[in-house]
Amino acid sequence: MSRSSVIARRVAAASVSLVLASGAAACAGPKDNDTKGGGGKPAEGGTLTVLNRDPQTDFDPARLYTSGGGNVPSLVFRTLTTRNREDGAKGAEVVPDLATDLGKPSKNATVWTYTLKKGLKYEDGTPITSADVKYGIERSFAAELSGGAPYLRDWLIGGDKYQGPYKDKSGKGLASIETPDERTIVFHLNKPEGEFPYLATQTQFAPVPKSKDKGTKYEEHPLSSGPYKVVKNENDGERLRLERNPHWSAETDEERKAYPDVIDVRSGLDSSVINQRLSASQGADAAAVTTDTNLGPAELAKVAGDKELASHVGTGHFGYTNYLAFNPKVKPFDDPKVRQAISYAVDRSSVVNAAGGSSLAEPATTYLPNQKSFGYTKYDHFPAGASGNPKKARELLKKAGHKNGLTITLTHSNAKDFETSPEIATAIQDALKKAGITVKLQGLEENDYSDKIHSAKDEPGLFLSRWGADWPSGGPFLAPIFDGRQIVEDGANFNTGFLNDKSVNDEIDEINKLTDLDAAAARWGALDKRIGEKALTVPLFHPVYKRLYGKDVKNVVISDWTGVLDVSQVAVK
Repeated sequence: MSRSSVIARRVAAASVSLVLASGAAACAGPKDNDTKGGGGKPAEGGTLTVLNRDPQTDFDPARLYTSGGGNVPSLVFRTLTTRNREDGAKGAEVVPDLATDLGKPSKNATVWTYTLKKGLKYEDGTPITSADVKYGIERSFAAELSGGAPYLRDWLIGGDKYQGPYKDKSGKGLASIETPDERTIVFHLNKPEGEFPYLATQTQFAPVPKSKDKGTKYEEHPLSSGPYKVVKNENDGERLRLERNPHWSAETDEERKAYPDVIDVRSGLDSSVINQRLSASQGADAAAVTTDTNLGPAELAKVAGDKELASHVGTGHFGYTNYLAFNPKVKPFDDPKVRQAISYAVDRSSVVNAAGGSSLAEPATTYLPNQKSFGYTKYDHFPAGASGNPKKARELLKKAGHKNGLTITLTHSNAKDFETSPEIATAIQDALKKAGITVKLQGLEENDYSDKIHSAKDEPGLFLSRWGADWPSGGPFLAPIFDGRQIVEDGANFNTGFLNDKSVNDEIDEINKLTDLDAAAARWGALDKRIGEKALTVPLFHPVYKRLYGKDVKNVVISDWTGVLDVSQVAVK
């Protein structure tokens, strides 16, 4: 997995890997005939139940690793910016939240200045100040509150040495974050970062008043800046009850609708149980949703035969790519012709079927997800068609000195995730056999698999991998995987192809200077196409998220930022 997969795991921990729930990876976004849900206009009141597999653990803004502020977390924690809460591609845009705008860049995007809106208050009625935002960020540097996105440590001047406020004897905090007055906050970065507004959607930017901080116990009752406050947190997020924050004002928050009076989050449930309950929609379950559990192939077949049930399925896409990864340090993958041959031999139709079928996966020939916000640029350097091109693969193998074929090992996870699991590996094995390539499968338990593929010393020659977006842009997709300066020799390494090309590194730096996000997207797409020629990965598919919701749920909004139903928009009355 990746940094982003961590998101995926936490934001939408279920099924096709995050399938982040934060997730959405395809060009068109939701494809429901009725994305707005049940009949009638949305109204305030009632209780929305959330049925999930994974508990909402570490409910502290410093420790959460989310995309766009997360789903349930964004009901409690407002940030400087947030995701646009609209269907499809419009939802992949970043918009102001606590701040009046997306920030004012200066000094070549190394300085970002934000002004807080007037009238912002916490659940206890006290005002939200810029000092609270600064402190909320600073506490995320404390070792005991680690787990959030790592960018601030990398981007802020002095961030690589700062250890958080609990060890800060000066009491002044990070000098690279200034608060000249109660509504102004200024960030000083060590390099240009035109996508800082995207980063400012992370929960680390949620305000935390120093006087209310209880360290690791703050998560038990974090002070709400959003429309709901935490009134119950049992078993580390297994049961969360959120009720209205009386001091939240819709006048300062254009994004969250906050229709229900109560949000009741119940986790630790089996996926099949969740889907059964949502399918039946009895009692409280009629006003229930899930933020982390997809429908599986068998369940989709049942839904397809029930018109009423099918009308309660939300479809979305998240910026996520499943792919084959090569380690060019391991023979025979040091030879580009061998990597190209495998690229030609892959049968994407069989891979898609192994991932659950075309309803749950879309074939991919580009590394970047096929969404405009990422800068998607169509290309297919090694056209294999729908079912592979074994003839072309054999030709390349012969040129590489393997006229009698070759034998290789493919490492995969034993987890039944339909992504890096035995089903996908077997589909690859069968396809490559037609090209004269014998594939031996090496299945590892999830933890061992993750450790091995992220170790620069132990990385296999060929393995199944995946990457999800920290935000909908090419930057957090391409840089961690292909920026040579991000190769980690003695820790978790994500640059699986060990690419360290100065021209690629320089282009990443140049794009990061751009504050015009559309212009940046175009450059990311062009860079993806150029890197793709090196055949360091074989893109396989982008997941599609299909999730049930109760029959009384209204105003269903699914954006291309998260790919799943946005609980901040739902009504149950």
